[in-house]
Amino acid sequence: MNISILSTGGTIEKTYDETDGSMRNVKSVLDDILLRLRLFDLNIRHTNLMSKDSLHLTDEDRGIILAAVKYAMGQADAIIVVHGTDTLSTTGELLVAQLPDITKPVILTGAMRPYEFRDTDALQNLTESLLACRLVSPGVYVAMHNRVLQFPGVTKDRKRLTFVKDADE
Repeated sequence: MNISILSTGGTIEKTYDETDGSMRNVKSVLDDILLRLRLFDLNIRHTNLMSKDSLHLTDEDRGIILAAVKYAMGQADAIIVVHGTDTLSTTGELLVAQLPDITKPVILTGAMRPYEFRDTDALQNLTESLLACRLVSPGVYVAMHNRVLQFPGVTKDRKRLTFVKDADE
């Protein structure tokens, strides 16, 4: 199976800067995460689109994500978009609206805690996203915290720190 992973930054990819004590999006950590997994019969192509907190994503950035997803549709069997959780729903809704004749699964994922943290959910969420690529039909989804939810109508539940479908609330 060929999977294209498009990374945009977000909490999942924040790294600690010892010089000033800050957490920032500087570089992608996805290759480090992928090296920890046993991924037989997968051909993964990772493209780092940008390294931004999702609160700083612009309409132009979302256009770049959309264009990258469209391109990846011709190259891969499934696409994973690693994204910050604060505006992941905005990007998911854009993708489902702009890809009405979608022919592949597009899975958005991220993390509530950076990969570098001991109690991170990054490894779990990326693993679940990889599995979702094999199991779901074409469409746009979020895969996090043992759930796969299909857009439209997926939102971040800031109280429970996960994603829900409108009907779940």
